[in-house]
Amino acid sequence: MTEKSITVVASIKAREEMVDDVKNELESLVASTVREEGCINYNLHQSIDDKSLFIIYENWESRDALDRHMETPHFTAWREKAKGLLADIPQVTLCRKIC
Repeated sequence: MTEKSITVVASIKAREEMVDDVKNELESLVASTVREEGCINYNLHQSIDDKSLFIIYENWESRDALDRHMETPHFTAWREKAKGLLADIPQVTLCRKIC
């Protein structure tokens, strides 16, 4: 990764009755996203202790690449679907690697 690369950690909490739906939607999002230009990795995790908690760990070549991702049809579709599936607003942290 370069100095321009950006890391995103997103914490996504599904409604208890929607866990399987959220998992399926996120798996579909990952499948589309990893093919995007500028995507270094886009990894989906599910909590061992709380099956309704998902974490996405992603790295992008640049902020511009991340911004383009946020405007793709598959990501904008996810944002719309998420409104009825999630227990809370996703918590998103943007980072840069320092060592």
